[in-house]
Amino acid sequence: MVEYTFSLDSAFNALADPTRRDILRRVAGTELSVSEIAQEYSLTFAAISKHLKVLEKARLILKRRRGKQQLVTLYPEALSSVDEYLEFYRHLWEGRLDALEIYLKESEEKNV
Repeated sequence: MVEYTFSLDSAFNALADPTRRDILRRVAGTELSVSEIAQEYSLTFAAISKHLKVLEKARLILKRRRGKQQLVTLYPEALSSVDEYLEFYRHLWEGRLDALEIYLKESEEKNV
């Protein structure tokens, strides 16, 4: 349970930053080099590198070497733990919204 919580905390921490979310979006579709990622932002290479380290620590991305290049790709399995956590709340809110819809329909029928 502690490892699960740690990975979930790391994932939410990583996802809290808009730059890191954008990096994830970019590498979700294709594998990119660190320099290709860095050129898309008005940040220093060191800042991008720090963002990538946070994403890697949260196990949201995978890095591998090809010659001198470091290639980055999405690690989708990490998002499954986030999705599992959010699924509980998704069901909770869907149930509440369904109940609200029924209540509103019943109230409307009484007022007609």
